[in-house]
Amino acid sequence: MASAAATVVYVAPSECFVRRASPRTSKTAIVSSSFHGKAVSNSLSLSTEVAALRAAGSKGSRRRGHRALVVCKAGPEQRPIIIGLAADSGCGKSTFMRRLTSVFGGTASPPKGGNPDSNTLISDTTTVICLDDYHSLDRNGRKEKGVTALDPRANDFDLMYEQVKAIKEGKPIEKPIYNHVTGLLDPPERIEPPKIFVIEGLHPMFDERVRSLLDFSIYLDISDDVKFAWKIQRDMAERGHSLESIKASIAARKPDFDAYIDPQKQHADIVIQVLPTQLIPDDNEGKILRVRMIMKEGVKYFEPVYLYDEGSTISWIPCGRKLTCSYPGIKFFYGPDTYYGNEVSVLEMDGQFDKLDELIYVESHLSNISTKFYGEITQQMLKHADFPGSNNGTGLFQTIVGLKIRDVYERIIASETASLESAKV
Repeated sequence: MASAAATVVYVAPSECFVRRASPRTSKTAIVSSSFHGKAVSNSLSLSTEVAALRAAGSKGSRRRGHRALVVCKAGPEQRPIIIGLAADSGCGKSTFMRRLTSVFGGTASPPKGGNPDSNTLISDTTTVICLDDYHSLDRNGRKEKGVTALDPRANDFDLMYEQVKAIKEGKPIEKPIYNHVTGLLDPPERIEPPKIFVIEGLHPMFDERVRSLLDFSIYLDISDDVKFAWKIQRDMAERGHSLESIKASIAARKPDFDAYIDPQKQHADIVIQVLPTQLIPDDNEGKILRVRMIMKEGVKYFEPVYLYDEGSTISWIPCGRKLTCSYPGIKFFYGPDTYYGNEVSVLEMDGQFDKLDELIYVESHLSNISTKFYGEITQQMLKHADFPGSNNGTGLFQTIVGLKIRDVYERIIASETASLESAKV
């Protein structure tokens, strides 16, 4: 006696179709144009599926000898992966985002035909939004209330949570826009769910609800001296602010930064810490940087980078025949540590590169860097040699973190796809 044919129903948030597998052939056919009142897609191309066996009884499947297998699909693509990047204003988030989107390919640009002052960047794979867009008070409103943009009272965390959650569920959102030029809140823009959704700004890990939605998180921890130099360069050159206004802004923001922004780093999976060099005693110029990448152990889908021997403590001066180093040279450090009570691995670089093409020598001594081919880090660094920090640890570690995020994304997709496949009957 032939086994009963199986009716398979694929359900998406706004579409579905029914497919019947014949017991005598591997061919399938659409046998119903509706399922519980939902519209129909005739596409049989499915990227990911969540299988759930239910009782027979959907329209078109009440036939003797049939059993119904209902397979719910998360959407036309794999559900978006959510990345959080936290840092104070003027700490290199924009440069980091350009490096990250480059790793995934495509050119990041504002939404086509939208607000020219949009803070959003969209590429083939990624969408990056700025959490300044969730300010509940514009510039004048904050001045009247006597609060800074760092103060939670100046931000709409309920809307932030609702919209990040919607994106993670594969739903589009109408996201507000904070105009950095005028200081006003502009009309919203439509954001479609991407493969990778990055929320960058002051508070991605402040609200516990938003933090729980993150698949991976990074914090840029810039020392006060370095931050001051960077902020002057950005706000004077790009935004036309005066030196006096920048100093006043930093002083006014410091208490709120210490209260609301800085504590978020304890939740981050990776912290990139930028400090003055230790290679030059009593250095006051701030041109040479010591950069530390603090990587939390035990994070699902993430393996920390290491130098030479995993878990050991290594101090390495690579300068010599294979790496050109002018004064004061370059020094690397790697070893285990604890950070806010968490076990971490720390990779540190002090100094800067003279010739970026020689970075391949350093790259060849690093492990767990998640490259697709030999020299990919060096290639990325050379590609963006004009970006700030490309000759020191900020550019190197931002590039490595971009590669690690790509690896985390691919591991999550592979794991969830495997789980969904195993759930099928």
